[in-house]
Parts: sequence; structure tokens; C-alpha cells
Amino acid sequence: MSDHPSYGRILLTFARNSLIRDMTFRTNFLLESISSLCWTVMNVGFYLLVFHHTRFIGPESGWGKFEFFVFLATTWFVNSLVQAFFMPNAQEFSELIRTGNLDFALLKPIDTQFLVSFQRMDWSSLVNVFAGAVLLGISLWQLMIRPDHPLVLSPAAVILYPVFVLCGVAILYSLMISLAATSIWLGRNQSLYNFWFYITNFARYPMDIYQRGWGMVLWAVFTFVIPVLVVVNVPARMLARPIDPRAWWEWPLAGFALLATAFSLLASRFVFRRALLSYRSASS
Repeated sequence: MSDHPSYGRILLTFARNSLIRDMTFRTNFLLESISSLCWTVMNVGFYLLVFHHTRFIGPESGWGKFEFFVFLATTWFVNSLVQAFFMPNAQEFSELIRTGNLDFALLKPIDTQFLVSFQRMDWSSLVNVFAGAVLLGISLWQLMIRPDHPLVLSPAAVILYPVFVLCGVAILYSLMISLAATSIWLGRNQSLYNFWFYITNFARYPMDIYQRGWGMVLWAVFTFVIPVLVVVNVPARMLARPIDPRAWWEWPLAGFALLATAFSLLASRFVFRRALLSYRSASS
């Protein structure tokens, strides 16, 4: 193998091997896909019930029904990509340490974090990407044909939307791999890994609902300290609620999302490398 391996080819190999493994157990793959779709349908049904009793989520003139469904579709995009490409590997990281298989990963002539992050992929989780695309298309169409203040999509919003979706994926990945890396210090860190799910629950709702009373504390912490609120809010606003020049904080928020992504990736890289320095081989 060359001194400079092709990470693109390695990533494609991981993807192919994972797909072959999933197709080996087709019934299980089908059941997991159906289960994911049922969850999305129940999610939509729940919020249809919510909007049967109210016009907006958040402050008055906040997120209307189809605006919120754009938000919901964006949530599915981000979570599905994280669950498909990173979650299976993060879940097994502590097992690699316990069994000593991390030794073999360290001996490979490629970056250890890359190997640990992408070795397995869960293709059934990508079903929600297609469900999100359908919901996004229907919601945007309804917003564009509504009689009062129809939505006008700008080319900039269409281009920036997938960019900020990927930024959201990167932020959640950084949080996940940092918590997984603590397994080296703590052994089994199931409680810390569960902490990831608790934190990311805040990203499932518009940040507007926190901007009142004591919720401002949550808004500040989960925007600027652990930036999970920018994961979905920024890309969803790009499409459903085009940034208003009168809202002075929205453009800086989009810029902050880019900075938060870069900082999160660098911080997770630092934590992962520091953790590896503390690793002791299974044979030692």
C-alpha cells in the first residue's frame, strides 16, 4: 500500500462492504427501513395534530405548519446522515478498546480517526433522507403557492442549504466522536454516550421557543457553548424563512454556524488524539 492511501477509495470500499453486509440479511434491512419510515409517519401525524390546535410554533408569526415541516425534514436529513455513517462506529468504539481490536486499527497505514469513524455504515438509516426529501418538496411547494406572502426561493438559499446541512452533520459528528473517545479514559461510557441523545434533543425544535425567560439560558448554552441549536435552525431558516435583513442577528448566526463547525471538528480532533495518547495496548 502506498504511503498516501486514497481515502476516497477506502471510503467507497467501506460503503460497499457495509451494503453487502446489509443485503446479506435483507429481511432485517427491510424491517429496519420500515421501522424508520413508521417513525417518520408518526412524527408527521403528531405535528399535524399540534397544528390542528395552533397556527404557529414559537412566538406569534413564528414557524407555521409548512415552515415547520421544512424544519422537520431538515432534522431528518441531519440525523439520518449521522445515524448512517457515524453512529454504528461510535457505538462500537468502547468495544474495540475492551477487546483490544483498537490495536489493529492503530497499526493500519491510514488515519485512525478516519478508520474508526467510517468503517461501518447503516444503509437502512438513509431511508429517512428520502422521506425528508418528499416532505421538504411538498412543504416548499405549499409555501410557494400560498396566497399571502408566498415564499420566493433565492439561488443563494438553495445553494447554502446543503452546505449548512453538512455543517450540522459535522457538528453532531464532532460531539459524538468526542464522547466516544472518552471510552479510553473511562472504559465503558454508556452514560456519556446517552448524554449525546439528551443534548441533541434540543436541536429538534426551533431556537425561537427558547428565547424567552429562563429559556434564554438554554438558548445561549446550546448555541454558543455546545452549538447544537444551529445544526437544524440555520439551514431550515435558509429555505423556510429567508433571512430578514431587519433581523440583525440572523446573518451573524449563519456565519457563526460555519465557525462552530470548524471549531467543533478541531476540538473533536484534539480530544480524539489526546485520548489515543492515553491508550494502553490490550497486551500491555
